[in-house]
Amino acid sequence: MQRKEVLLTTTEEITDKKYMHLAINKAKEGILNGQTPFGACITKNNQVISCTHNHVWKNTDITAHAEIHAIREACNTLNTVDLSGCTIYSTCEPCPMCFSACHWAKISKIVYGARIEDALKIGFNELSIPNEIMKRIGGSPIEICRNVLREETLSLFTLWLKQQNKRFY
Repeated sequence: MQRKEVLLTTTEEITDKKYMHLAINKAKEGILNGQTPFGACITKNNQVISCTHNHVWKNTDITAHAEIHAIREACNTLNTVDLSGCTIYSTCEPCPMCFSACHWAKISKIVYGARIEDALKIGFNELSIPNEIMKRIGGSPIEICRNVLREETLSLFTLWLKQQNKRFY
């Protein structure tokens, strides 16, 4: 009798995918509104605190990345700058600015799909410093979970590249 291999999915993996899908949908919304292909969702105790997309072009603000916008909204919603116990789901590995903001906000966990090098490859002006290196060098306690729904997050770049009104920064 041949044994069948069963791959088990943990509750945490299911939860990560659920919230990553929210970030992906927000990124799609942003793309269709002339923004770049990035989305972020912040949760605490399995409740969505904020979920948004990049607002760089809308706000004419180079710092209005999806993660920064989500952190601002979460801080406002929770009325604190301490986001301990929160998880941020980002469609792409946070850039150094966004990773630093996550660290300063004391976000407990970063979950991302595409890698920062993927954004660099399609033409974004990225500093290609992986989160794992920033975590190690900076001694950050943030937990990092990579490559969640990677193919779906990479498809955001494809969708964005097809847009007539796309702009890089």
